[in-house]
Amino acid sequence: MSGSQSVDRALGLLSLIGREPADGLPLGEIVYGSGLNKPTVRRLLLALMRAGLVEQEVQTRRYCLGEEAFVLGVLAARRHGLLEMAMDGLRRLSGETRDTSFLTVRRENYAICLHREEGTYPVRTHALQAGDQHPLGVGAGSLALLAALPDDDVDRIIAANEAVLTERYPGFAPVALKGDVTEARLRGFALNPGRLVASSWGIGRAFRYPDGRVAGAFSLAAIDSRMDPARQPELSAMLAREAVRMEAQLAQMFVSRRGAGPAGPAQRQQNGTGRASK
Repeated sequence: MSGSQSVDRALGLLSLIGREPADGLPLGEIVYGSGLNKPTVRRLLLALMRAGLVEQEVQTRRYCLGEEAFVLGVLAARRHGLLEMAMDGLRRLSGETRDTSFLTVRRENYAICLHREEGTYPVRTHALQAGDQHPLGVGAGSLALLAALPDDDVDRIIAANEAVLTERYPGFAPVALKGDVTEARLRGFALNPGRLVASSWGIGRAFRYPDGRVAGAFSLAAIDSRMDPARQPELSAMLAREAVRMEAQLAQMFVSRRGAGPAGPAQRQQNGTGRASK
């Protein structure tokens, strides 16, 4: 392998392992998921372990993200500041609704929960924790992200996730997800009616960067009795309010950092496809 090819493949393994941050992945799944042969995977994993980016659990022998990966993630979060900017909004949402609020962002074909802000209502749902990842469309915030993407991206992502959806998320078949996207766009918000965890409902809305790219999503989760149809418009309005505030903050940030924001081609692509969520 050339040096650049080795780097590309090693980073591909790191991304693959990062999709299972809690339990890690066994060697066989990494080999299968990467499409590389076992000796190559072992060699690249050893290099990542030397760098501290990957660790192997002693008991399970599974490969997980290492301490250095965590450090880099913290540094990246400080640089981009998305979570810091969203914290006031998350606190307002949880304070006003008494329910748990979340910030979710896209990571390729997956969604990752960056933060969980607890509400004060005594009965809580624990379906989603900070660091959890699900295929795009699984969960309220994740579905809000998927529904905000252009149709071509939606189709491509659902097709890419078909195997994992079928194996791990039986309630989220590709056909059902496409229907969920359509309904989310019609309603103006994404709704998860307890399909991931029974009795745990979620509602979400996405927000965008100034160039139109999807930046993240706010969502709320509660037991089913607290998210009946009569309350959903109220919660959606709160989420919309925070999404507008977040977009205003992002716009101000990119004005102050003009020239260091998103590249022009991304904006031209969005302008060409339109905002499919509208």
